[in-house]
Amino acid sequence: MDSVINEIKEKLDIVDVISSYIKLEKTGANYRALCPFHSEKKPSFFVSPTRQIWSCFGCGSKGDIFAFVKEIEGVEFGDALRILAKRAGVELKRQNPQVQTARKRIYDVCELATRFFEQQLFSGLSGKKAKEYLLKRGLNEESITKWRVGFAPDSWNSLMNFLQQKGYSVGEIKRAGLILESEKGKTYDRFRSRIIFPIFDLNSQVIGFGGRAFGTDEGQETAKYLNIPNTVLYNKSQVLYGLNQAKIPIRKNEGCVLVEGYTDVIMSHQVGVQNVVATSGTALTPLQLAILKRYSNNLITAFDMDIAGDSATKRGIDLAQAQGFNIKVAVLPNLKDPADMATEDPEAWKKFIEEAHSIVEFYFDSAFSKFDIQSHDGKRKISEMLIPILKRIQNKIEQSSWVKELANRLMVSEASVEEELKKYVPGQATAETSQKPYNEKIKKSRRDIIEERALSLLLNYPAGFAFLEDKYLNCLSQRIKEIIIKINKIESKDFKQADLSGENKDFLDFLALQGEVEVEMIDQELNVAEEIRVCFKELESLTIKEQLKELSDKIRIAEQENKEDEVEKLCEEFHQLTESLSKNHSDDNQSKATIND
Repeated sequence: MDSVINEIKEKLDIVDVISSYIKLEKTGANYRALCPFHSEKKPSFFVSPTRQIWSCFGCGSKGDIFAFVKEIEGVEFGDALRILAKRAGVELKRQNPQVQTARKRIYDVCELATRFFEQQLFSGLSGKKAKEYLLKRGLNEESITKWRVGFAPDSWNSLMNFLQQKGYSVGEIKRAGLILESEKGKTYDRFRSRIIFPIFDLNSQVIGFGGRAFGTDEGQETAKYLNIPNTVLYNKSQVLYGLNQAKIPIRKNEGCVLVEGYTDVIMSHQVGVQNVVATSGTALTPLQLAILKRYSNNLITAFDMDIAGDSATKRGIDLAQAQGFNIKVAVLPNLKDPADMATEDPEAWKKFIEEAHSIVEFYFDSAFSKFDIQSHDGKRKISEMLIPILKRIQNKIEQSSWVKELANRLMVSEASVEEELKKYVPGQATAETSQKPYNEKIKKSRRDIIEERALSLLLNYPAGFAFLEDKYLNCLSQRIKEIIIKINKIESKDFKQADLSGENKDFLDFLALQGEVEVEMIDQELNVAEEIRVCFKELESLTIKEQLKELSDKIRIAEQENKEDEVEKLCEEFHQLTESLSKNHSDDNQSKATIND
């Protein structure tokens, strides 16, 4: 291993490696820059080409090229080794298959699946039609190859059979998110008759997939887009599509453009605007923002935004503002999406990005376009909408300038605006959100996982609300209980994600943002009713276990205080709960449905 590390160091110059991520400025025999690992106004980050090391006198970070890549890419040493080995042209010896880690084998499954999908796009009638569709949309051959776009044939098990022939088990393929299992134990491909967009990590390794419906019957109920669920490799709350290709352009352009879809990213890169990534239709999450923070503090949104409403998009932008991002908004004209704009007029797309308005300007334009400035009620509503925005502006000079602007446009005194500003207190949820450490990895308990699974099932199968007896409802955490109560107030008979619109869609986006709730698409072949029943039985068991632990503590305290009568009573309760738990486990063992840990 040491020989490989030394060979990489001999072939790569630290200045070349680091300058591909950040802008270096020569100063004497060394180079300096603003440290990418902490906020600063004066450069304290130095690189020594003689010693082949870097160090920051501001935050104390230091090391060699491996330490730098580990830190800036947010990866472990093994991944940094692979990145630099590839750059240096050094071949790493492959491990014996018997000693490969389970995680590495899932990477291999994803890579082989990508090659399978790529091959299908160039063979067979359906694949060729899908490719023709992509070319008509404006994607060229180079982009299709670069982004490894593929096609999943209309087959129940062609991918599964292919991967099994390569030596991978059904369990491994399932853990990669590529197959589903029915209540009868039948396994089949997740993606069928879909254009496939591989999703990459920062090292350009495939970790997941998104599929766009193509060639299905018009009357068939199916989601237009379908993603794999969270896996050991893929977590949708922390992945931004295209960041592997965009991270260096983001640094060089000192800004990141956010779009919604896969083709938006691909078409933008194709016409030369390459500092673009996609949120894949979800609101910005703390984990995504923490990753973006490594590359730039400047964001430009280029998707539909309803700042006046209580939308998830607004909350995502508010979250970014609280994190100190400088945000601009590029308002999409005539309901066009970025892919169409980039295809029809690349120069207009570039200009569109360059002329993006500041977020505060956008808020002002939005507020004043919605309400009558001549009426007292209109002025009140405008101020109610904009005061929270002004409150979040951290720079007092900038804030004062916007206070003056609001006063002038409302034709009131600055003092009255300032008074309202002083009176305004951000909501508790917002305050808690803004104080949350965004680089902290969110860990979910088994209760969280099962509750979110139950919520997903209920959203896809509203009849399942009939299972919500009081005993089950009382087993839910307050967070999920409130969500379910709100769902029941939404007047809609169909909660399927493919059909969500308006209030329902915003509400589900809100769930995904506020609580990191994973709302997944449930396959139609699944016995949803049985899955819901199993989820609630498991939650009931978890609740009983929590009660047993609480009783154990009470019994111990009562024994210490020699309260024999109370001990006897508590022990009887403990025995009854134990019997209830045993009965629950017996019921669960009779079910074939499974809950993923």
